[in-house]
Amino acid sequence: MTLQILRNARVFAPEALGVTDLLIGGNKILAMAANLELNSNLAITELDCAGQIVCPGFVDTLTHVTGGGGEGGFATRTPEMQLSDAIRGGVTTVTGALGTDAVCRTHLELVAKVKALKEEGLSAYFYTGNYHFPVKTLTGSIQQDIMLIEECIGIGEIAIADHRGSQMSWAELARVAAEARVGGMCSLKAGIVSVHVGGSADGLKTLFDVAEHTNIPLSQFYPTHINRSAELLQSGIGFNKAGGTIDFTASSTPEIAAQGEVRCATALALALAQGAHSDRITFSTDGHASLPEFNADGDLVSIKVGSMDSLLQELHYAVHQEKLSFELVLKAITSNPARILKLHQKGRLRQGGDADLLILNPDTLALNAVMANGQWFMVNGQITRKGTFEA
Repeated sequence: MTLQILRNARVFAPEALGVTDLLIGGNKILAMAANLELNSNLAITELDCAGQIVCPGFVDTLTHVTGGGGEGGFATRTPEMQLSDAIRGGVTTVTGALGTDAVCRTHLELVAKVKALKEEGLSAYFYTGNYHFPVKTLTGSIQQDIMLIEECIGIGEIAIADHRGSQMSWAELARVAAEARVGGMCSLKAGIVSVHVGGSADGLKTLFDVAEHTNIPLSQFYPTHINRSAELLQSGIGFNKAGGTIDFTASSTPEIAAQGEVRCATALALALAQGAHSDRITFSTDGHASLPEFNADGDLVSIKVGSMDSLLQELHYAVHQEKLSFELVLKAITSNPARILKLHQKGRLRQGGDADLLILNPDTLALNAVMANGQWFMVNGQITRKGTFEA
């Protein structure tokens, strides 16, 4: 086994640790210390980071790895994710999901894609189900999918407040959440319910109704697209203060912004200013999802594709434009999502943790290098390992 030492790194774990050396062996971080010394006859390679930032690889909790879309017909089905899409965005852990279409997009191809990404070197997981109810699963049971399929960590995206959803009642959603909760408890997984929140005035009402009428806590739900509008953001801040976690979507388009979406980084600044708990806020890419623009009648006007570069872009904007601390923003794309999904080896730089890390320019936050599971995928800003069929 070749050992690697990263020297003179300015480490954010995501907490600021100062200048620290890291020892990597296999896919693990074996040690972290200032002026690390190692006496060994094993092969050792060293990299002088020269004061560059070293931080955890990004944990993306919502990626349509097999593609999404289809709201404008078969020709609007979005393309599937490739390995380099994740690497360019600093994403080392992905969570795949189906969306609107669960007829031509299936769980079988979703699981196959997740396993393929794992073979190519990423860490990859998925949600069973999709927008609709009754829930489609692989085994015929939400509990069984979560308990018996290694990569399945929850259910989603279940759609509420959206004309594309199944218009679920709170009682129907409660039954789904209860199944996911028990499946997670019995398998030591998150069993989380990822919730797509659309643009209707109902907003998060269904989630609050479940908490009011049952013993299922708000923390069982993981609503995304909370920056869709100023009104939904305010409801999401209340949800966060009541004990829930909220997710902001980093991918956007000018058309969606013109309809009132709050930029992801700006939503974080506004939420924190109103006393939201920073440990219960995350960003996700919604990568390779369709980003549709609908008119008042629900007809499709335009459609674009979610980008996996978006987490890095919003990190830049939050630090340089919103003037938020790098450490605080980093939590929203590393340790927070990893904790919520119970991916205990992800989202942090620590001894014994997985060797998923990024090297960033300390001034511009430009991405210089990516390591996933102890292997380099980008060096000096150039991708060095691509997917099987990438040119």
